[in-house]
Amino acid sequence: MPSIFTKILRREIPAEFVYEDEHVFAIRDILPQAPVHVIIITKQEITGLAGLPAEGDHLAILNAAKIIGEQEGLTAGYRLVINQGEDGGQSVNHLHAHLFGGRKMSWPPG
Repeated sequence: MPSIFTKILRREIPAEFVYEDEHVFAIRDILPQAPVHVIIITKQEITGLAGLPAEGDHLAILNAAKIIGEQEGLTAGYRLVINQGEDGGQSVNHLHAHLFGGRKMSWPPG
């Protein structure tokens, strides 16, 4: 069964796309936790960090984050978060990263 992110990629579920290349796509989060909250998602269905293959779409996440950070004007900085597993806060079993920006981030995050 395809993940919700695969359904968004297929345009079966509406979303605001902010970036797309051959490996990843990025959408605005519908419940943003910062003024800028973008989810960067692999087109390849990888369940999470624990299931990373040696090669694949996941290698493009960092490059996409850099491009999106520039597009969004986040010159003062941003945070990139990847959750792994239930205890790590992963709610969709499809590899994705959250890019947060537009405000000062605190540490520790939670």
